[in-house]
Amino acid sequence: MEFSLLNDEPVTEPDADLLGAGRAARELARLLHDSRTSTPFTLAVDAGWGMGKSSLMRLVEAELRLRKDTVAVWYNAWTSTGPDALEGLIKSVLMRFDRRVLRRALNRLAERRTLITAARTVAAVAAAPLGVAGLVDRLWRELSADPTSRNAMRDSLRELAAEWAESTAYEPRRLLVVFIDDLDRCSEETVLAVCEAVKVYLDVPGLAFVIGCDRSALGPSGLLRDLSPAGSAFMEKIFQTSYRLPGPSPDDVEAYVHRCALRSGLRELLDDDLVKLIAERSARNPRRIKRLINGFGLEYGLNPVWARFAPEAVIRTLLLQHLYADFYRTLLAGDRNHPDAAREFLDYRRARRVLSSPSDTPDAEDWGITVSCVSGHGLTAPPRDRPEEWGPLLARLEEYLPTGFPALERDPRFVTLVQELMAMADADELVRQLQYGAAPVTSVYPGDERDITYDGTRARSTPYEGAHVLWVDDHPENNSSEAGRLEALGARVWIARDAREAEQVLGAVRVDLLLSDVARGWRSEAGLDALRRWRDSGRYQGPVVFFCGRITPDRQARCRELGAHITLSSAELTVLTDSLLLAALAARTAD
Repeated sequence: MEFSLLNDEPVTEPDADLLGAGRAARELARLLHDSRTSTPFTLAVDAGWGMGKSSLMRLVEAELRLRKDTVAVWYNAWTSTGPDALEGLIKSVLMRFDRRVLRRALNRLAERRTLITAARTVAAVAAAPLGVAGLVDRLWRELSADPTSRNAMRDSLRELAAEWAESTAYEPRRLLVVFIDDLDRCSEETVLAVCEAVKVYLDVPGLAFVIGCDRSALGPSGLLRDLSPAGSAFMEKIFQTSYRLPGPSPDDVEAYVHRCALRSGLRELLDDDLVKLIAERSARNPRRIKRLINGFGLEYGLNPVWARFAPEAVIRTLLLQHLYADFYRTLLAGDRNHPDAAREFLDYRRARRVLSSPSDTPDAEDWGITVSCVSGHGLTAPPRDRPEEWGPLLARLEEYLPTGFPALERDPRFVTLVQELMAMADADELVRQLQYGAAPVTSVYPGDERDITYDGTRARSTPYEGAHVLWVDDHPENNSSEAGRLEALGARVWIARDAREAEQVLGAVRVDLLLSDVARGWRSEAGLDALRRWRDSGRYQGPVVFFCGRITPDRQARCRELGAHITLSSAELTVLTDSLLLAALAARTAD
């Protein structure tokens, strides 16, 4: 069987439209074209991540290109940063104007300057064999040369756009449609720069804007939550109207999964039940569906763990990995006292149902699981004849469970997914194989990755030169990627497998950052206990990050008391490590 990956690019041609967005694209294109006498205006294509905004916009663009009196330009806001976005967007628009129109605009600007400057500018424009790109660069320099020019930019662009729109035989005028994509993935500074370009400088007749974004992400509770009231009022004026992209119907989603499976070469492995499972559990998200199918093909074809398990085991596992990443990391970590987080969650769910309903009489099986769950976390078993004590006991139990369990228990999709996974034959063996064969999660340095290598070659940038990092973990091989990154950046990383070895390092060098696991051997809190001793004795008072596969409210409380951080995310570990190391080195320099 030959498998091929599905790309994640937006649809650009009607033939590739697997979700039937073509009809909406044709109607939107007609609406934009017929509204050209009402320009300027801005239309938002509103939808969440991966729901097809870019594909719909590309299809609208393709429809508009069939009309001779309409010109389209595409601008990806994510490719610009901050103030550059304003220049980039305005230049993208100017590039679509005719060369002769741009030359006349430059001449008009020159005539408004002093006589000598005007003569030089006109002569330079007339003599220079500039193409459109050269004219656009020259025009931008003239428009943004100084505050006075910047203030007059809108009037200049209005004249230019009007001349372009009305200088042909098309009636009533030509239309320039500007598509702006990925605005909701940008920084606040970039969003505001793009919106400034749209509303302040390019809000001129002949131009229409179609902006793809998740409007909730740009709202007061999203990316722009720190805006002033004036800034929020400005953002409200950007969009004249919105088209909320509807989610596909269940039948459409199943048909989409079928087509994706066929294109990837996996149709034989994905029967109708698995297609339905993917469609139902992917939140009808096209991008998520593609990623699941790509992940399925890679896992099933390359990971030897799956040779002994049915395809549905792969799909359900990938759903956990993609949709519930924190739980999946906890499952792979396999805490020594609670090796199977899925079974632990199901037992907790039954115990919660018993302990939160003191007026009901639990059956023998539920009561037995409740007693086992409570006792297994080091608590006294609930007294059956004193149900008034069950509620406080449940609250105490949840202090020792992974932090996400109570919220996940209220998520019916998650509950059903875990129940179905653990009801499969060989489910326990599957979990063991995943834990045994899982590679440690790698982290990506959020700076300039191009200057960093992890194969023993020293990085060109070494901001942590002279820093000492102590990493305490009885399985140091799980941390090789992050340790290698720190060493590539100039730090000296000391490895200790237990508290005794760590104390030898602490007695020999000044440690700038301590990284540690929590559980070692059968001691579930060994790392926290060791730090308590070192804090009390004064042996180590510096910054600490605990990196583990299981975070509970009790562990979080102990970390706060000890002035330490705790995470199960490799990405968060990288961010914490970098910020704490830089602060520690700065403090050392100050000393």
